[in-house]
Amino acid sequence: MTLKRYILLFCLWISTLVTLAQHGVIKGFTYDESSGESLPFCSIQLMGTSFGALSDATGAFLINKIPAGTYVVRVSLLGYNDLLDTVEVKTNGLLTKRYSITPNSQTLEAVQIVGENTRKEQETRTSVISVTPKDMSKMPAIGGQPDFAQYLQVLPGIISTGDQGGQLYVRGGTPVQNMLLLDGVILYNPFHSIGIFSVFDMDIMSSADVYTGGFGAEFGGRISSVMDIKTRDGNKKRFSGKVDVSNIGAQLLLEGPIVKLKENRKASLSFILSGKGSFLDHSSKVFYPYVKDAEGLPYSFLDLYGKITLATKNGTRLNIFGFNYDDRVKYSSIANYGWNNWGIGSNFLIVPGDAPTTIEGSLAYSKYTSSLQDANYDPRSSSMDGFTFDLGFNYYLGKSLLKVGLDVVGYNTNYTYYTIYHSERIIEDHTTDLSLFIKYKYNFRDKLLIEPGFRLQYYYSLGEVSPEPRLAIKYNITKNFRLKLAAGMYSQNLVAVSSDQDVVNLFNGFISSPIEGAQLPNTLINDDKEIKGHLQKAQHVVLGLEYDPISSLSINLEGYYKNFSQLISVNRYKMVEEDYNFIWEKGWSYGGDVSIKYENKGVYLWFVYSLGWVKRYDGKITYYPHFDRRHNINLVASYAFGKRRSWEINARWNFGTGFPFTQTQAYYPHYNPIDISDDYVSTNEDVYFLLADFNQARLPSYHRLDLGAKKKFFLTQHQTLELSLSMTNVYNYKNVFYVNRTTNDIIYQLPFLYYFGVTWRF
Repeated sequence: MTLKRYILLFCLWISTLVTLAQHGVIKGFTYDESSGESLPFCSIQLMGTSFGALSDATGAFLINKIPAGTYVVRVSLLGYNDLLDTVEVKTNGLLTKRYSITPNSQTLEAVQIVGENTRKEQETRTSVISVTPKDMSKMPAIGGQPDFAQYLQVLPGIISTGDQGGQLYVRGGTPVQNMLLLDGVILYNPFHSIGIFSVFDMDIMSSADVYTGGFGAEFGGRISSVMDIKTRDGNKKRFSGKVDVSNIGAQLLLEGPIVKLKENRKASLSFILSGKGSFLDHSSKVFYPYVKDAEGLPYSFLDLYGKITLATKNGTRLNIFGFNYDDRVKYSSIANYGWNNWGIGSNFLIVPGDAPTTIEGSLAYSKYTSSLQDANYDPRSSSMDGFTFDLGFNYYLGKSLLKVGLDVVGYNTNYTYYTIYHSERIIEDHTTDLSLFIKYKYNFRDKLLIEPGFRLQYYYSLGEVSPEPRLAIKYNITKNFRLKLAAGMYSQNLVAVSSDQDVVNLFNGFISSPIEGAQLPNTLINDDKEIKGHLQKAQHVVLGLEYDPISSLSINLEGYYKNFSQLISVNRYKMVEEDYNFIWEKGWSYGGDVSIKYENKGVYLWFVYSLGWVKRYDGKITYYPHFDRRHNINLVASYAFGKRRSWEINARWNFGTGFPFTQTQAYYPHYNPIDISDDYVSTNEDVYFLLADFNQARLPSYHRLDLGAKKKFFLTQHQTLELSLSMTNVYNYKNVFYVNRTTNDIIYQLPFLYYFGVTWRF
């Protein structure tokens, strides 16, 4: 089918919007009374009836097809007091409400049960985990504050290369196959080289949805996973903030109103500023003298984020934000690595006054640069910059939802490297991706949820159209037992270039799919079947079940299969300059995860086990890529006690079987003459090496225990002081991080380290 026919079909689908009418509708937003911040996932219920809704990620909700009459509306959320409101609904009438609920100093177990169960029944939630700052606080506060990067490593299906490197692999996908969105903006590397830290301050995050596979039609351009992070608005009622200082870094958060939120004002204006950095490269010499490297632990980073929010009383708002994230690591005589990501953008939410509809979108520009200087290789560098634009329409149909929209992503890539003969090579490209999508979530009596979707992805530089159907289903057998399924087709243009000579990869160069010259063949090696197009493609199927035997215990079990039908990889068989730079591969990833979570009266236990296989076929051999980990176990425990649960102790233990790697088989001297005048008699030779069979060996198993404790002091109504102490790698196990093949120098993961910090909130 041509692109025009696809667009025509898309328009016919969304034309059904004009035939939808409203009948007895209540719509509105939910807010935190203390700060004016929107509250997602509140339960809004018409008491004594089956009519109700769950506010979405923006705090918006809508209940329609309500018979005329008088009702009592109950709004509830974990950690907040219930709000009751009497309303009168008229036939074909529309009520717009603004509900602000007050925080409760005591966590109400009944509210927790109602809110969480409502969300499980009304959302498909297949292969997706929602993360909040409250969830992250259950982890040991390494470096003084819990961090998103630490929490991600516990989630089912996510494999980390360890404490350093910042590389995450999601159910068989590589880092370049993961899309991370910050308020709609694509981030290309949100994790620092010291892998226990991300670029995000936990306190600016509103929520994060981590899709490990089978994601819906609103996301595209990646073939493995999506991490969708939303930041919160600044406090609309008072000036507040946070100061955090530890022995390895510091954080500062400031927020408050520019135009204060008041009942007699139609709009408010607020700001939020966040900055955090590490001075571990200096402080480690004082606090960790037992680390053998005389230069200490060579990590430093600085993260800055700021946002201004204009919000109206009916829920419409505009955000303008900017960020700059910087990372540096220097291993003496081995490697220097660094990257920088900065950007500026805006997003908006429009709430029409007389329709059950919201309109949301974003526009932003960002730039990412990275470089690696290995002591024994020529430098490599990569840069990527471009814009993102998206626009979506949400049409609420009671507990059902119709969503349509478009995405435009334009970017430039530049990858610079050197050949074995030390000649510079540059791969540069400019491209634009355009996509349209539609998704409909149908809720049949809170029993059956069906969520079909379709995405039409157009890659301008390749001239290719990719139709991508998606589907998610949940069947609520009982209120405590649910079955779920997700499936879909996915495509990607972006390619990451890394070296097979690295035992652990630090650096990836970004390029778009290579189509010029003799860069990529049109078949697999040793195969006559022609590959159509230049896109990387994958298909996902995920099956799962949820079971809550008691209110405080939840069990989630999922099995998955990802077929990476078309992948592009560096040609490791290249012998002469005329050979292709890249080759086609196929891949498979399959396995299962089980997650068991218990939470009751200050006790929090979470057990996660993942079993998985990852394979690739390059036309010659079938091999396990370097991130294939057969078994991965995480155990998190937390206990809060004392008056107002001001004391908390927590622990996390991780075990993972070893990654594949290619052994060095032999070393030999080698000399490359540059021209005919070279003095080959007196010139020193280079050290070259022979590699054994590709990825046939395994590194030792990885395991690490972290412990933490914290005490909170309540100074005034708005001021608290928190003291924290934590330890990582408590029994000081030596996990391999990086090996230089030429010198055979080994860099290990983090040794036993301790952290102490103080946090003042006001």
